[in-house]
Amino acid sequence: MAGGMHPGRSGRSLGERAVNSGIRSGMAGPPGEPVAVGPDRSSAPAPGNSTAAGEGGEGRHCWVRNPPDAPGIWPGLLVEWRQRDGSWQGRVAYTVAGPHGPALVEAWLPAARLEPR
Repeated sequence: MAGGMHPGRSGRSLGERAVNSGIRSGMAGPPGEPVAVGPDRSSAPAPGNSTAAGEGGEGRHCWVRNPPDAPGIWPGLLVEWRQRDGSWQGRVAYTVAGPHGPALVEAWLPAARLEPR
């Protein structure tokens, strides 16, 4: 299992330790700013801005459809939105099957490739 995810341990989880570390990501928008995932972008941030994907900057789970070099549908974490050249892009982290096991990928992808989970 990944670090901080041992079954039966009663300590803080990896997620709790990350949140309580005091280190800010530097990419979070104003707290509570609504952000959409999926075809309806009516609640996405104002043009020209980047903002965190979830309220408070926690990210949102999503499906990543046919990313470059990895055809298929992959579970991912949407971290941030931005608008470039009139279209929305999401910054996502997801895993794909690599030659030596799962590989973590972080990329900016077109909003059309992301769906709510």
